[in-house]
Amino acid sequence: MDNSGKEKEALALIAEADKKRKSSRGFGALFGGSSRKYEEACDMYVRAANMFKMAKNWSAAGNAFSQAAHLHLQMDNRLDGAINLLNAGNAFKKADPQEAINCLNQAIEIYTDMGRFTIAAKHHISIAEIYESELLDVDKAIAHYEQAADYYKGEESNSAANKCLLKVATYAAQLEQYQKAIEIYEQIGTYAMDSVLLKYGAKDHFFKAALCHFCVDMLNARLSVQRYEEMFPAFSDARECKLVKKLLDAYEEHDVDAFTDAVKDFDSISRLDQWNTTMLLRIKKQIQDDESDLR
Repeated sequence: MDNSGKEKEALALIAEADKKRKSSRGFGALFGGSSRKYEEACDMYVRAANMFKMAKNWSAAGNAFSQAAHLHLQMDNRLDGAINLLNAGNAFKKADPQEAINCLNQAIEIYTDMGRFTIAAKHHISIAEIYESELLDVDKAIAHYEQAADYYKGEESNSAANKCLLKVATYAAQLEQYQKAIEIYEQIGTYAMDSVLLKYGAKDHFFKAALCHFCVDMLNARLSVQRYEEMFPAFSDARECKLVKKLLDAYEEHDVDAFTDAVKDFDSISRLDQWNTTMLLRIKKQIQDDESDLR
């Protein structure tokens, strides 16, 4: 069956489901027929939604899943309602990101009401990702990552919470909310250094915290590096720590070339990611601005 055939069949199912839904409001409701007809209508909406999915008509699929969800909620089948809202959200992601968020938020409300915070957290991440990649609203993405982290922490899922918080720190630093980013990187660095499995990653978190400090104030950056070395002696031997110290010296000397050479040397062995590069360019610009002020 081609796509137009699937869509025709889906529309016929929707029409049949609408009919059942309306008829169940009449006399049938007095004799308990309402619930059975609602269930049949739900089943038809879901079948129609899957037909629309096969035809890649994502909006129609989302609407059909939404119809099923709201019927389930009318029958007080909250779990089935939430599942269909999630299905609607996933379909709308491909056609109408804002409507996808509306559906996911409704599902989250049901899950938090039921005390299922881990599932709610997972869908807050889905919303954050839509804001990140589709709607390009970083502030809203941050808010949903923070909410997800809160729920994960409440359920003792610390590593899942930290993943969300690292996203928050990444964006906070990009938005020049350095203090917020520093607190997160330091908190996660401290958590990592006490874990056998995560210890190796601690140096990266302290490195990022030091760069955020550096963007605000050079002296603070130097003091923070000393503090990280005292807390986590292995940091002293890390290439990241040595790089920050070279950069601090170059900054003090107003030596842009020494700064650039130190970054190049590091990057030739360990590639710097986009975030680190952005922060380093901000610091380098400060040296250049200071140099032109001195002239």
